[in-house]
Amino acid sequence: MTELHERTGVAAGADSAVASITATLAIEGMTCASCALRIERGLKKLPGVTDAAVNLATERAAVTYAPGAASVDDLVRKVRAVGYGATPILEPASVPVPESPVSPTPAPERPAELAISGMTCASCVLRVERALSRVPGVSAASVNLATEHAVVTFDPAADTPTTTADLIAAVARAGYGAESIAREALPSAASEVSAETASGTATGERAEAGTDLEANRRAQALRRRRDTLLLGVALSLPVVVLSMFFMDRFPGENLLLLALTLPVWAYVGWEFHRTALRVVRHGSANMDVLVSLGSTAAFLMSVVATFWPGVVGGVTFYDTTALIVTLIYLGRFLEARARRQTGEAIRRLAGLRPRVAHVVRAGHELDVPLERVVAGDELIVRPGERIPTDAAVIGGASAVDESMLTGESLPVEKAPGDPVIGATVNQTGMLRLRATHVGQDTMLAGIIRMVERAQGSKAPIQRLADTVAGIFVPTVLVISLLTFVGWTIVGYSTGATGPWVTALVAAVAVLVVACPCALGLATPTAIMVGTGKGAELGILIKSGESLERLEGVTAVVLDKTGTITRGRPELTDVTLVPGATLDTPALDVNALLGLVAGAEGPSEHPVARAAVEGAAVRGITPTVPVEDFAAIPGGGVRARVAGRDLLIGTRALLADAGADASALAALDAPLSDLEAAGKTTLLVAVDGAPVGALAVADTLKLGSEAAIAALRRAGLDIWMVTGDNRRTAQRVALSAGIAADHVRAEVRPAEKAEEVARLRAAGAVVAFAGDGINDAPALAAADVGIAMGTGTEVALETAEVALVKGNLRALPSALSLARATMRVIRQNLFWAFGYNVVLIPLAIASPAIPFLSQTAPIFAAAAMALSSVTVVSNSLRLRHFTTHGKE
Repeated sequence: MTELHERTGVAAGADSAVASITATLAIEGMTCASCALRIERGLKKLPGVTDAAVNLATERAAVTYAPGAASVDDLVRKVRAVGYGATPILEPASVPVPESPVSPTPAPERPAELAISGMTCASCVLRVERALSRVPGVSAASVNLATEHAVVTFDPAADTPTTTADLIAAVARAGYGAESIAREALPSAASEVSAETASGTATGERAEAGTDLEANRRAQALRRRRDTLLLGVALSLPVVVLSMFFMDRFPGENLLLLALTLPVWAYVGWEFHRTALRVVRHGSANMDVLVSLGSTAAFLMSVVATFWPGVVGGVTFYDTTALIVTLIYLGRFLEARARRQTGEAIRRLAGLRPRVAHVVRAGHELDVPLERVVAGDELIVRPGERIPTDAAVIGGASAVDESMLTGESLPVEKAPGDPVIGATVNQTGMLRLRATHVGQDTMLAGIIRMVERAQGSKAPIQRLADTVAGIFVPTVLVISLLTFVGWTIVGYSTGATGPWVTALVAAVAVLVVACPCALGLATPTAIMVGTGKGAELGILIKSGESLERLEGVTAVVLDKTGTITRGRPELTDVTLVPGATLDTPALDVNALLGLVAGAEGPSEHPVARAAVEGAAVRGITPTVPVEDFAAIPGGGVRARVAGRDLLIGTRALLADAGADASALAALDAPLSDLEAAGKTTLLVAVDGAPVGALAVADTLKLGSEAAIAALRRAGLDIWMVTGDNRRTAQRVALSAGIAADHVRAEVRPAEKAEEVARLRAAGAVVAFAGDGINDAPALAAADVGIAMGTGTEVALETAEVALVKGNLRALPSALSLARATMRVIRQNLFWAFGYNVVLIPLAIASPAIPFLSQTAPIFAAAAMALSSVTVVSNSLRLRHFTTHGKE
């Protein structure tokens, strides 16, 4: 199983020899969806940039650009110009370009991953990206709000060398915190390991160390938030009690309220004030500006009322100030804790790795840390232990539980020569293994990388939310100002007492109740949980866009060989000639199979191997000894087995050898039936007399028929295309439950793509599932390409969805998961839009509503805190998705 790489292509308008590069960046400083949109707009304005997508939940950006027209340095400078910071996480993937004596291949750029602190909304993401993009030598920067990661790609060989310290300093200047996630690799334990292998091991070690460091950093940050929240609650409660039940009961009460509220406003609310100042300094606005402005207005008016009551009157709003800050900070804490759970799938996958491996070196078994294991090491895995890394079985036999990676519920039997996957569980017997892939080259590492990239992607449905978020905060500021002016005019015109105080309360309520965060988190949190759950079920979804397209699929086109069927012939039938006998042993099916297995044993032909393996599966031992073996090109084999002359092959081969015609005629009827079913037949003659026939066929994979039935029940149109002959194709279609008129046989690879195009032209949204090199054109032509995890690397790289186990049983679950995820996204967007559409007008009208006239900001703060938590919590329901398609 290989990791699915990001698609790249030749940049439009660039020289044909220049490949486009997609860089993934971690962004710092985003607090709401408007921040993400601001970063996108800035990046897309750069010459050479063909696409830019910023994800608020994962705090990452993917930027596609032509290296000849733009650089990572340009991207980082642009992100900084709009007030954010960025750091590359992933090395950009580029299209291979043939070497030219005129245009040398540019030096590779290096990615750095940073953990960012201090971001609160999408605007912060944009600001951190901007800050990092301004660092000389940086070519790409992407920040993800949900993961609080920044990925920066920079060229260490540039005229002005760039270091990780430069990136951290740039983030600090933007007003945020940053630290490098990767650690230096430990020295290799095996001196005989090549430099290349040691490098791969070090990479895996750094990745694991980075994961642990990041988890610890986030846990510490969450604990700090909890402690700050508890302080806010402890101080706010007495403020609320005094303001509601003991107002004007004793001298100096306002001074006591001031003393209690000041730490809440200044310390607990410092996160809002600091970010607001930073954002305003860069000429923009985000959610923190709204919260800071609203709480500060209420606090300052209360201070003036305390010391100079003649200016604004004696009414104070200390309780409003304290509750605005505390309730919204509570929302931030709950949101951070919930968002941490959205990445649980990644942490659970990473946690599958065992810490120690039993390695045999110099004839001794040693317990070695996993990061010290190198390709070629001999490993010992006992029952109940996890397999430390991808390997091949060289001794022993056992059943291995692969459910945590492939979704396969039943243990898989393993014997010498079989591959095993790292992090799976050995169940019954001891295994001796030879490590084949270690560190970042293992299947588990590839799955984790792919899921991370998918979680950082953006679905097209998010565009509406991004468009609204881009103008949301400025619009709310204008509405708040108009609310203040309007109610002031109304108050003076009606002769109300202190009209501008009432107007200020309403304006503060508008500022506080507005919530762009829910808009920014509605889509990416659902994508994070959905793609993570897919990985647990053995379904790897490449991007949010793939997820959205998968939900809309109306037709599924399936390749036959290797997708519906096993892709290799298997023994299906054994037929005896009526009346045929042998002296010793007695002629029966077992005796015939023993003779055939013995004769075909030396042959490497696929049909011969099917006969030998078929005998083994039935528990029949090949008859020996075998002498005078000879392969007959285009005919079959001849051999002497246990003193008997065997001839195995076609009807023509036996007839040419002088076999009895009447005996051959006795096989005509059964052979016709077998061949009509698309099976390949072998006739067997013993000592010149025809005694029986065998049939082999490419049989259905386990679960194919049930999967196709489930797809049909879901209302999908199922087609099969294959390069195989029509008779075989119809047999497979009949067995799998596919209608005969939905079968296309004897088609070339390009014609598979044409069939997909024909269905799309007819209005269908087409998913194509295949596993071979010849399926790559159709996979690329389909709306959604689905690759079998057992397929070729080309198919896996071309497809947008991979089924790790390599059979169709996961396909109905993939479609159900996509539909469930998109359903949650639409629910989130409905809530996010509906919340603002309903509550902002309510806040505007609050002075006319008796119970809200003085308490509107408090209710607004509570509602605003609830909005983001509701969206994230709704997304977390996807963690309970089952293969039955319910969440």
